[in-house]
Amino acid sequence: MALLSRSRYTQEYICQIFSHCCKLQHWHSCGFKSLPQPLLCANGPDHQTILFNHGAVQSIAHLLVSASYKVRMQALKCFSVLAFENPQVSMTLVNVSVDGELLPQIFVKMLQRDKPIEMQLTSAKCLTSMCRAGAIRTDDPCIVLKTLPCLVRMCSKERLLEERVEGAETLAYLIETDVELQRIASITDHLIVMLADYFKYPSSVSAITDIKRLDHDLKHAHELRQAAFKLYASLGANDEDIRKKIIETENMMDRIVNGLSESSIKVRLAAVRCLHSLSRSVQQLRTSFQDHAVWKPLMKVLQNAPNEILVVASSTLCNLLLEFSPSKEPILESGAIELLCSLTQSENLALRVNGIWALMNMAFQAEQKIKSDILRGLSTEQLFQLLSDSDVNVLMKTLGLLRNLLSTRPHIDHIMSTHGKQIMQAVTLILEGEHNIEVKEQTLCILANIADGTTAKELIMTNDDILQKIKYYMSHSNAKLQLAAMFCISNLIWNEEEGSQERQDKLRDMGIVDILHKLSQSSDPNLCDKAKTALQQYLA
Repeated sequence: MALLSRSRYTQEYICQIFSHCCKLQHWHSCGFKSLPQPLLCANGPDHQTILFNHGAVQSIAHLLVSASYKVRMQALKCFSVLAFENPQVSMTLVNVSVDGELLPQIFVKMLQRDKPIEMQLTSAKCLTSMCRAGAIRTDDPCIVLKTLPCLVRMCSKERLLEERVEGAETLAYLIETDVELQRIASITDHLIVMLADYFKYPSSVSAITDIKRLDHDLKHAHELRQAAFKLYASLGANDEDIRKKIIETENMMDRIVNGLSESSIKVRLAAVRCLHSLSRSVQQLRTSFQDHAVWKPLMKVLQNAPNEILVVASSTLCNLLLEFSPSKEPILESGAIELLCSLTQSENLALRVNGIWALMNMAFQAEQKIKSDILRGLSTEQLFQLLSDSDVNVLMKTLGLLRNLLSTRPHIDHIMSTHGKQIMQAVTLILEGEHNIEVKEQTLCILANIADGTTAKELIMTNDDILQKIKYYMSHSNAKLQLAAMFCISNLIWNEEEGSQERQDKLRDMGIVDILHKLSQSSDPNLCDKAKTALQQYLA
C-alpha cells in the first residue's frame, strides 16, 4: 500500500497486481448467478477482504483523479473486482469521496459518452457490482438513467465484438433479479431485436472478402451467442410480454435448439438458461415449445452433461412436465422417469431437488400406471432416503410427490395396498421429528389424502399412534396444523361412507368430539367452519 504514493508507473502496476489477486484474467462465462463475473480464484473473496482490511479502498480512490489515464483505468479495474459480489466493499465505496466528490458520482462521469469505451464499460461494471451488492438501489437514477443505457449502447452494432460481449454480459448481471430493470432494458434502443444480430457471426461477406475479419469473427462468435443467450435469459426472467417478444424475434427458438447442441459448453449452458427462463411462460409451453419439440434436444442434453448444465436443464424439465404442458406425454415416453429417479440419488443438492420436483410435477393428476412406475423407479429405500434428507427443499418436494401420488381414491387405495406400511412409517417419523410447520402441514395433508381412500383409511384407523398424533395437532398452537389435522378427521368420519359409524364412535371415545366443540368456538373462521361441518357428521 505504501508504494502507491510512488511514481505513476508504480501506481499502475500495483493496481494491476491487486486486480489479479482477486480474479483470473478471463471473465467467467459459465455461471449465471453472477453472469459477467471475473473467474475468482480459490482465494478471490479472501483477497478482496485482505485488501479491504489493509485500506485498499481509501488508498486507491485518489488514483481515480490521477493525471495519467492508465492509472485511472487500473484503479477503476481494481474497484470493479474488489466490489464484485462483496457487500462490505460496495457499501464502503458508496460513502468514499475524492476531492469532495463521492465515488458513485465519479463512476457516473466516467461512463459518459465522451469517455473512452474501456472506461465507460469498467465504470458500468463498478456501478453494477455495487447495485447487485445492495449498496445502490435498483431505482437509483445512476443505475436507471446512466448505467443501464450505457450497457445497452455497448450492445449496438457500432461497438467492437468484444465490447458487445462484455456489455451484454454485464447488463444481464445488472438486470438479472430486478423486474423493473428488465422491463426498462427491454424497451431501450430496441435491445431485443439488436441482440438477434449477435447470432450472425461470422457473416458470409467477411468469409469472402476478408480472411482476417473472418478469423476475428470466428473467435468471438461463440462468445457473442453466449452473451446474447444470457441477456435474453435475464430479460425474460419474469415478464410474459418480454418473453413473447424474445420468442418472436427472428428464428429465436431455432437458435436456442441449435445452441443446446453446440460444441462449446459455455454456449450450451447459456442456451439452456435462456430456455429455462422462457419455459416459465404457460403460453409458450403450449405453443412455441411444442412447435419446435424443444423437449427432444433437452432430453439429449440431460443424458450426458456436466453438473452445471444438468442443474439448469433439469430445472427446465420441471417446467415442461407441468400438467398443462403438451410436452409432458412425449417426455414420459422417452424414459424420463428412470432419468429423474437417478437424479434424486445425486450428491449434488440442486440435482436432487430438481429430480424430485420433476417427479412431483409428473405425478400430478397422472394415470395410475405412471404413479406406479415412479414408485417402482424410486424404490422404497430411496423414498425413505429422500424423506430423511437434511435439506428441507428435498423433503418438501418428496412430500409433495407423495401427496400427488396419493390423489383420487382408486390410486390411494392401490398405492397404500402395496406401499402402505412404509408410507405410514415415514409419516410417523416426520410427525415425530424436529421439522418446521410447512413440513408438518404437508405431512398431515398426506394423511388427509390417505383418510379419503376407501380401504386406505383403515391404515389410519388401526394405527393408534397416528390417531393420537392427529388429535395432538388438532389442539396445536398453529392454525395451519390444526386445519390440516381437521381434514384428516373429516375424511375419516364422513357419513356417506361405509364404516363411518364405527370410525365416529372410536374417535368420539378418543375425545375428538370434545376438541371439535372447542374448535367450533374458535376465532379463526376456517377452523370454526371446519369444526362445525365435522360435528354435523355426528348429528346426521
